[in-house]
Amino acid sequence: MRDVLDRLLGWWEAGEPVGLATVTATWSSAPRQPGAALVVGPGGEVVGSVSGGCVEGAVYEQCLEVVESGQARTLRYGISDDDAYEVGLTCGGIIELLVERVDRESFPQLPELAAAIGQSRPVALATRLDDARHLLITPDERTGTLGADRVDDAVTDDGRGQLAAGRTGVLHYGPSGERRGEGLSVLVASFAPPARMLVFGATDHAAATARIGSFLGYHVTVCDARPVFATARRFPSAGQVVVDWPHRYLNAEAEAGRIDERTVLCVLTHDPKFDVPVLEVALRLPVAYVGAMGSRRTHDDRTKRLQEAGLSDADLSRLASPVGLDLGARTPEETAVSIAAEIVALRWGGTGARLTTTDGRIHAE
Repeated sequence: MRDVLDRLLGWWEAGEPVGLATVTATWSSAPRQPGAALVVGPGGEVVGSVSGGCVEGAVYEQCLEVVESGQARTLRYGISDDDAYEVGLTCGGIIELLVERVDRESFPQLPELAAAIGQSRPVALATRLDDARHLLITPDERTGTLGADRVDDAVTDDGRGQLAAGRTGVLHYGPSGERRGEGLSVLVASFAPPARMLVFGATDHAAATARIGSFLGYHVTVCDARPVFATARRFPSAGQVVVDWPHRYLNAEAEAGRIDERTVLCVLTHDPKFDVPVLEVALRLPVAYVGAMGSRRTHDDRTKRLQEAGLSDADLSRLASPVGLDLGARTPEETAVSIAAEIVALRWGGTGARLTTTDGRIHAE
């Protein structure tokens, strides 16, 4: 919903009812994940996407009807027929959607949700799939109701777990909030702050990596101890540019609780006096990715230095070095694509192989 939130809030503030379609579940090769949204505005304007174009026309009509009736509905689209006349997903996937009318009366929590997301505060939105009632959940409080206190209590507890894990999905309950019950389905959409990418080394490769990291949705920080190189002008795509010794900055961020299991670290200094100390810290942290630039000779020398610093074989096995996938990259921009490709592959369980040489599912389970 992030990509439609500004327009959605603008229409809400203007008192204009709109239709909101949200992906609640997917199977096989569906192009968008749960939480993806499409909004049909008061003038028929469309913002967002739920299928990459396959069923948008049909969903558009459903949104118009729901705005008129005020009654939420759930939809399911699978593969289209052989002649492609039937509405469906040509990719062979299946998606389920919730379509609801959004206005001040039906969704009074929308400004609070938008404020939390805009301020990078963790928040989860729980929505009943039968009538589109909403419950807004933060780590400390909740707003709204799904219709019964016991249901609200159960969904609040589970929603905070979903939020901590950064997960979005449908949970099922009984009429009184029984977790093994049936009859009540609730979409819990988590809006955690963006994952962080920390790029160490104020180099041309770092600038390119910062750009692609920002494109992928990371909050990018570039850190280097040399103030003449670490400037905001050289790194316009970075959310933050820090002048500090990389290992000292990373230690401080970890101690402050600003490093988590989604964080990716790219060490691009290519200088042992910078990269060995920061890698000694990084490889002991529970982060998603640690990559370091350098030749194989540099890698061997760096590994020896890290072993002398006391890192174990298990610690060193987490290091992606030389960094990136084998794309034959030459330029900083091509190298940044290689690094980003490795991060994406590790996140989703990809192999990095050409799809034309593989069989079976395109998207991993």
